[in-house]
Amino acid sequence: MSADRPWTFLTNHAHVLLAVAGAPDARVVEIAEVVGVSTRSALSILGDLEEAGYVTRVKVGRRTHYAVRPHQPFRHPADAAHEVDELLAVFRQPPGSG
Repeated sequence: MSADRPWTFLTNHAHVLLAVAGAPDARVVEIAEVVGVSTRSALSILGDLEEAGYVTRVKVGRRTHYAVRPHQPFRHPADAAHEVDELLAVFRQPPGSG
């Protein structure tokens, strides 16, 4: 990424959602590392996603497991006809296979 233009197409919320979908048993610190945010930011984003109904959180012993809820529409009105499953499907495909 160019230092003078540090934007990306996906938000940190999208990256956290993708990280959870790819590794539901990952610890928050691992999710934060994958996304490139602090653990505190990852926790905040996970809280946002849980509150909005995109992920569920289950305590198993001392660990917390997150799971993506299927068939949730995008929040923005321009994208509301699409579900987050469509985004997840794009990123599950090997590059060049789509």
